[in-house]
Amino acid sequence: MAPGTAGPKTPAARPASRRRRGIRPTRGYRVFQAVNAVVLTLVVVVTLYPFVNIVARSLSDEAPIIAGKVNLVPQGFNLTAYRLVMSDPMFWTNYRNTVVYTVVATAISIVLTTCYAYVLSKHQLKGRGVLVGIAVFTMFFSGGLIPNYVLVTSLGMKNSIWAVVLPNAINVFNLLVMKAFFESLPVELEEAAAVDGLSTYATLLRIVLPLSKAIIATMVLFYAVSFWNSWFTAFLYLDQQELFPVTVYLRNLIAGATGAQSAGGVAESDAVQAAATIQAVTIVLTTLPILAVYPFIQRFFVSGVMLGAVKG
Repeated sequence: MAPGTAGPKTPAARPASRRRRGIRPTRGYRVFQAVNAVVLTLVVVVTLYPFVNIVARSLSDEAPIIAGKVNLVPQGFNLTAYRLVMSDPMFWTNYRNTVVYTVVATAISIVLTTCYAYVLSKHQLKGRGVLVGIAVFTMFFSGGLIPNYVLVTSLGMKNSIWAVVLPNAINVFNLLVMKAFFESLPVELEEAAAVDGLSTYATLLRIVLPLSKAIIATMVLFYAVSFWNSWFTAFLYLDQQELFPVTVYLRNLIAGATGAQSAGGVAESDAVQAAATIQAVTIVLTTLPILAVYPFIQRFFVSGVMLGAVKG
């Protein structure tokens, strides 16, 4: 080639600025991004709107609520309902019960679910199919309300913490998610641990569990939310008011406030004024602890669910 003649440009000879730009997104991809952003924004708005409305209702007077004027901003700022609920010593007793029930029940559920899931993840285990079948069977069939009540009563657990924390100790969906996660761990890790002389329990505690922080945190969140919001089990098996969780307390308070409102002049004025806001106050007070804990666990949430739900 003669000197000074420009030859064909190779990829290496292209300007660096052009190479840095990379592949330009297609028109269809840009449309997808725009639609995705709009849809996710609408989902966020739809999710937040009811909660903001509930908070506004809990801080509003009774008259604007009845008139349907409360939307996202409180009308006639009023803390009567909060004062009535939080001035009752029984409220704090029941709130403490809820914390105790949730902590104990979550701890028991995590231990049982982890042990059961770890066993089911071992394909060489004899009788593994039977154990999986027993767990899956309970997802579709249950003994019913009356047999469960008779069973809990005959075991002497009625009017005790065990009636709340033991009947729902293992959630089969959570069990299967954790089982899938354990199956995704490399088998070579446990084989190396066995070569080093670790027992099955030592392998679980020293090798498997430290690698399972994401899925365990996710299961803690699932179980804690479930037990914190649960009220029917306690309502069914507990007869003493000092043993109630806060959800049962607030459920009874809603029923009492509704009755006071229908009674009119017979009820005290404070109770009548709080009748329209008591349900909103109930929701706010029961969700605040979960909202406070969730930001510390949410970073494990997505990775934990994905690792436990996808194998390969």
